[in-house]
Amino acid sequence: MRWWKGLAIGVITLCAAAWSVEEAQAQRKPPYFASITASKARMRTGPGRNYPASWLYQREDLPIKVIDIYGEWRKIEDPDGTQGWMQVNMLSDTRTAMVIGQIIEMRSAPAFDARVNWRAAPGVVGRVSKCSRGWCWFDVRGRGGYVEKTHLWGVDPNETLP
Repeated sequence: MRWWKGLAIGVITLCAAAWSVEEAQAQRKPPYFASITASKARMRTGPGRNYPASWLYQREDLPIKVIDIYGEWRKIEDPDGTQGWMQVNMLSDTRTAMVIGQIIEMRSAPAFDARVNWRAAPGVVGRVSKCSRGWCWFDVRGRGGYVEKTHLWGVDPNETLP
């Protein structure tokens, strides 16, 4: 009996968490950036499971741009410009970005003369925060530094992040 009660509480907790993510994203107006939260997520040609899958993403934390909303579905754009539909429960509000263009230097301060902590190649994905005046803190699995926004896909040029 206790086992069933624990299972019921767990299911209710998971449903409430999924609902709160969906509710939070439903209140945002597109376009906005988010990330893929699942280790495997399908992009579909339309907003429903009856539409064929056009792509299978196997990269958790990949940044995406939400460009439209239809119920529990989000029309997204990935860093390559591919567009399609994904269920909201596959997405997270966690802000991530991808290095684009060239190898970037991750600096100790938001200045060109600051010490270089790390370097990251194009395609590397990390979490972003503290974005202002053209720089963002970019963290790749605990290795972080300030990076110019122009070298990241996942942050708008004039956007500020806490």
